[in-house]
Amino acid sequence: MFQGFESHASPDQGPPRLAALRARLGDVGLDGFLVPRADVHQGEYVAARDERLQWLTGFTGSAGFCIVLPAVAGVFIDGRYRTQVKAQVDLGVFTPVPWPEVKPGDWIREHLGTGRVGFDPWLHTGEEIERLERSLEKCGVTICSEVINPIDAIWPDQPAAPLGKVFVHPDALVGERAADKRARLAEGLRTAGQRSAVLTLPDSICWLLNIRGADVPKNPVVQGFAILHEDARVDLFVTAAKLDADVRAHLGPEVAVRAPEEFPAALAALTGPVRVDKASAPMAVSTILREAGIEVVWGDDPCKLPKACKNPAEIAATREAHLRDGAAMAEFLCWLDDQAPKGSLTEIAVVQALEGFRRATNALHDISFDTICGAGPNGAIIHYRVTEATNRPVRSGELLLVDSGGQYVDGTTDITRTIAIGDVGDEARACYTRVLQGMIAISRVRFPKGVAGRDIDALARYPLWLAGQDYDHGTGHGVGAFLSVHEGPQRISRLSEVALEPGMILSNEPGYYREGAFGIRLENLIVVEPAPDMGDNRVQLSFETLTFVPFDRRLIVGAALAPGERDWLNGYHAQVLEKLGNRVSPATLVWLQAACAPL
Repeated sequence: MFQGFESHASPDQGPPRLAALRARLGDVGLDGFLVPRADVHQGEYVAARDERLQWLTGFTGSAGFCIVLPAVAGVFIDGRYRTQVKAQVDLGVFTPVPWPEVKPGDWIREHLGTGRVGFDPWLHTGEEIERLERSLEKCGVTICSEVINPIDAIWPDQPAAPLGKVFVHPDALVGERAADKRARLAEGLRTAGQRSAVLTLPDSICWLLNIRGADVPKNPVVQGFAILHEDARVDLFVTAAKLDADVRAHLGPEVAVRAPEEFPAALAALTGPVRVDKASAPMAVSTILREAGIEVVWGDDPCKLPKACKNPAEIAATREAHLRDGAAMAEFLCWLDDQAPKGSLTEIAVVQALEGFRRATNALHDISFDTICGAGPNGAIIHYRVTEATNRPVRSGELLLVDSGGQYVDGTTDITRTIAIGDVGDEARACYTRVLQGMIAISRVRFPKGVAGRDIDALARYPLWLAGQDYDHGTGHGVGAFLSVHEGPQRISRLSEVALEPGMILSNEPGYYREGAFGIRLENLIVVEPAPDMGDNRVQLSFETLTFVPFDRRLIVGAALAPGERDWLNGYHAQVLEKLGNRVSPATLVWLQAACAPL
């Protein structure tokens, strides 16, 4: 199994670890410390060595941070984790703080009149620290950069750094040679008058060099740093043991492999101007450059946008990955409909079965994240991860939310379906239908070039808003091509100012969650494409759907759908049957024909 079910949260260890951290802070003259979820690469998913927030607090979410002060320790979490955090931390010593509603600077001012609060400059971006410093300008609190992370100093069995093997990602799937990518981006540096760019995001480095790795669970990336020079040379800072002869031959003579420990000295030896991404590079990078007298130019990671805009080869490969994955999902849903009425299933059994159907494709590299399988009230925990301690039976009369995905060499998938187990009642069906209507609205939309995710996010929420309902997460995130399942800069969110461009892959996943009762989420992946001209000579974009798996017709209130919504749904189900019919077993084909019958 790629997924385990052990519990990573240790609420009982929180109080002694917090006490040890406070003692350490006293020894080094600090009154507080920032403990982020991030690692030195600012990735959402981190290696075991970098799970400092989890080790200290017990909270296992993929976003958040803790601010430890003498009398209070706040765990800052967004809307996805408000329910989860209460079950994972000791509420006697840790205080959940709703973020971003409550700003860190405001919270520190409230709980600490004067003092020194430390941070690790390798674990925070310059943008983060500047924002915090501005909010504390007129109070007696000083933010201090620390050379030695106090968590590392008190973590006795901290895991070693990962040593996952690097491998070559085939040009046929990538659609562009690494040398051509380096040349294209280097030309952009020269045009901007920049001598080099610092790359700190693992997926950017993997995309640029057409390599993949195994340093981070569920995401095929290699941890390292890189410097792209104006002449298209690259200095790659990665542990040599990760690279075999084939990878070195693929990288070629213009990519110099150097030890990670050499990265700071290499930065200090550069000639400016040097581009640094203020939003993703650790603050330590710009500090080293400036202390060496090197001009720093703030600018986007040069790989970020090209990586997000998939080329035709990547999109074609991704389509195939989604059809393969869709067939596995159909086999799973057929199995679930057969087994669930027997009353013997649990959440873990469902997760194991789903992974088994994906493994049966003989093409699964890994799952793209731990499957979220929430039965009944567990479905309301937005990023729920079932463990042996929380494993719940799949009961009749309840909803089952299953959010999962696969990593295949030709694409990354992410799909959510909510399934009725027996008769779940009219209220659940009404809520499900509103969520479906929001998803259909995003699927059908046309929009002018230049529109950002924030401009269309409300379309998915409108049916819920009419009922006084909403959800506390974005409507969609970017997705990589056999890379990170959460990829920037594109997303569908109230906060996203990045214009949507052809080739960007996003999720479309509205939801609704009723704590203690049920959760509903529906998710397809979509890709931005040019929209056909309708005669007005306006450049518009639309979405092509990549995911083809039926929705649960038992949960749809057909009378609530507008004619256009019904037409879209029936057309979608007709495509599902057409695309998957010859990919599934005879028994599943019978099930699929019924599941895709028109409303």
